[in-house]
Amino acid sequence: MIRLVIFDMDGTILDTLQDLANCTNHLLHSHGFPEHPTDAYRYFVGNGIRKLIERAIPESERTPEKIDAYYEEFLPYYERHKEDKTRVYPGILDLLQNLQSLGIMTAIASNKVQEAMVPLTDHYFPDIVFTTVLGNRKGVPPKPHPAIVEDILKMTGVEKPEVLYVGDTAVDMETATRAGITKVGVLWGFRDRKELENAGADYIIEEPKELLQIIEKQS
Repeated sequence: MIRLVIFDMDGTILDTLQDLANCTNHLLHSHGFPEHPTDAYRYFVGNGIRKLIERAIPESERTPEKIDAYYEEFLPYYERHKEDKTRVYPGILDLLQNLQSLGIMTAIASNKVQEAMVPLTDHYFPDIVFTTVLGNRKGVPPKPHPAIVEDILKMTGVEKPEVLYVGDTAVDMETATRAGITKVGVLWGFRDRKELENAGADYIIEEPKELLQIIEKQS
């Protein structure tokens, strides 16, 4: 029986791509670097802001010191613009409400900076009570390291067979594999079916409501 569903954020419950692209392109433009089309950011995101910046800036700029400086420059701008174009994916609110009505716990595990996590969930999901919302925290390795999932399992006291992990990238599938929990790939996010299949997704769904069918089967 499924008692807990852990969701990735970007590309899974929130379409954040345009804001991430716009904010990164603003950073690039301010330094006279070439900008990238929005679709290119589908493959830049997924491993946290530092990795996003590293992938976006020119190769000659990719030193730890410069990435740190660009990271510190990016964060306050993103904080001001993180809700400009971001939206909830169709069907996600209904899914979360259904899970809540069934008494199934929900949590979020993201590589987005922790400081942005609660403001985003409060803004876009005011009526959803997440058990916990965790992002990228100092001293905790980012996904695909399973630490974030292990922390959620400790907080909730749920056993691994009672958990589904839902995400849109190979990073998410690897995270769930390392954590030893069932992994569900979604096709409405930033990556495609082939990536999710190659990453070993146990299930792949095209619409949020299909997750309820998986939960029913598991029960």
